[in-house]
Amino acid sequence: YVIAISGDERLSWLHTITSQHVAALPPGTSAENLSLDVNGRVEHHFVQTDLDGVTWIDTEPSRGPDLLGFLTKMVFWSKAEPRDGNDMAVLSLLGPEAGSPGILGVLGLEALPAEPYAAVALPGGGFVRRMPWPTDDSYDLLIPRDRLVETFTALVSAGARPAGTWAYDALRVVAMRPRIGIDTDDRTIPHEVRWI
Repeated sequence: YVIAISGDERLSWLHTITSQHVAALPPGTSAENLSLDVNGRVEHHFVQTDLDGVTWIDTEPSRGPDLLGFLTKMVFWSKAEPRDGNDMAVLSLLGPEAGSPGILGVLGLEALPAEPYAAVALPGGGFVRRMPWPTDDSYDLLIPRDRLVETFTALVSAGARPAGTWAYDALRVVAMRPRIGIDTDDRTIPHEVRWI
């Protein structure tokens, strides 16, 4: 589930209602973040990327509407405008061939981001960001949903091998990266699942 937040105060506002220090998150940078209840229990886990004046948040599909509802209720007077961003879809590229010439050609890039949590815009919309897990060569693509099939087909034609969520989950478990609602419950605190 994808959420987009625009507005000049989006980062300072998120900083006040989430667990991470994101008020000064540089453009083209991502961070993992949490929403906690008053007892410090994890309510939401998400990855956020700030790029071109918009903060993009992606989280588990089943938790997205609740997170969007929470964010919308917390705006008050801040210049932040959360909205449904599900016109974007998330794909993951994993493995040492992710940066092959064929894949780069499909993405329209000369190179993938080198640093963990760095993000670059894709020609035609969306972006790619480097993630530090579940493998050393992990990249998330957020692309316009209306180009999902076209992009997926082009990536496969360029040498990417499709793998399902079971393969991704196996790598995630080996990397000891939890999924909210799968490996957590309503009593989970960040320290228990290495989200600190």
